[in-house]
Amino acid sequence: QVQLVESGGGLVQAGGSLRLSCVASGTIYAINSMGWYRQAPGKQRELVARFRSGDIPDYADSAVGRFTISRDNAKMMVFLQMNSLNPEDTAVYYCHAAGMYRRGGAEYDFWGQGTQVTVSS
Repeated sequence: QVQLVESGGGLVQAGGSLRLSCVASGTIYAINSMGWYRQAPGKQRELVARFRSGDIPDYADSAVGRFTISRDNAKMMVFLQMNSLNPEDTAVYYCHAAGMYRRGGAEYDFWGQGTQVTVSS
């Protein structure tokens, strides 16, 4: 089982910045993907940014140019630096990881408990 714990959410004014952190713990053969999703009230959960294969991350269009995802593989951590925040970024942000317990095995999804980000206008 993999546990994901997020931190760094909070209340910020429009134009401000926040940095989210996520640390993974547990025993797993391989983590194939690690990144961030968010869910605003009344909306579906959506991808914000993630590392999947290779070192080049994927970003949602809304995050390009404002958010930067980074990671520390040795510490099993992933970060999300969010700049130029606006009220539309208000949501619960979830850390996500996808991994396998054995080579060639099924891929499982793991989620953190979420951290609230609120951007005031």
